[in-house]
Amino acid sequence: MTVPQSMTYVQADSAGEPEVLKLATTSVPAPKPDEVLIRVQAAGVNRPDVAQRQGSYPPPPGASPILGLEVAGEVAAIGDQVSGLSVGDRVCALTNGGGYAEYCVAPEAQCLPWPSGFDAIRAAALPETSFTVWANLFQLGHLSKGETALVHGGSSGIGITAIRFAQEFGARIFVTAGSDEKCAACLKVGADAAINYRSQDFAAEVKALTEGRGVDVILDMVGGPYIARNVRSLGMDGRLVLIAFLQGSKVQDFDFVQVMVRRLTITGSTMRPRSTAQKGAIAAELRSLVWPALDSGRCPPVIHATFPLAKAAEAHRLMESSQHIGKIMLSVG
Repeated sequence: MTVPQSMTYVQADSAGEPEVLKLATTSVPAPKPDEVLIRVQAAGVNRPDVAQRQGSYPPPPGASPILGLEVAGEVAAIGDQVSGLSVGDRVCALTNGGGYAEYCVAPEAQCLPWPSGFDAIRAAALPETSFTVWANLFQLGHLSKGETALVHGGSSGIGITAIRFAQEFGARIFVTAGSDEKCAACLKVGADAAINYRSQDFAAEVKALTEGRGVDVILDMVGGPYIARNVRSLGMDGRLVLIAFLQGSKVQDFDFVQVMVRRLTITGSTMRPRSTAQKGAIAAELRSLVWPALDSGRCPPVIHATFPLAKAAEAHRLMESSQHIGKIMLSVG
């Protein structure tokens, strides 16, 4: 495969509104010894991309400053230490940045094959949410067969992935969403219950749904005023896993007594700062446990909209509107 010297990418030359996103040209990155160069065909749009564009989520040291944390495409070149992939292989990858471009590098350990029957758009929709849900709901949260989880933002890419995975591995799952339409979509995907947080108190609904016992695990991206209600919604030995703070990370007058009385665990994580080895370990579990389900036609992503790379600003506006159900994607080439 011939690799050009330059490529088109989405530039965010300053922090600001979606309008700062413009097409520009730069050199094609060279893969490090443990990396592959991917000719990108599709890329996913995620909340961290919006935060980075706004200036509140800078890339970690050594990562590409270009937006984009997940891609799908063909391997165009490989580093000297790469042994399991070859030029021409179709992969999707959790990147460390650089996805909004015609070419992107990613560690071999963070690459996974396209599931059977998938195109580039659906393959690129998998990495960010799959890594996040698996690492937090199953590894940190220890969600097990027969248990019950509550996931906030049920109609988001992460929420729908959580519904699919919980269903696949024999757990019940309740979700919150911001409209009756979104709740209906979550139920259609496989949620056991969907709570409209604009018209219902999710803590009261969880209590009724569980006959007062509470849920085993909560995956929360909201934070702020949700934290106390999350704690009230957990059962004995329950686990609260925090992955974002859309409504703030600080809580006043929080009483930890129930944490002690019910032996609760409050934990959380971020994905991007993790090492390649840590992300690779998550990828290995996904390939072993989740990818067979995808190959069999189960756990598919839900694609809400696809935009060409030149309209990345429109994709960001849609993300910020929270009107989408499922994934927002970019078609690259």
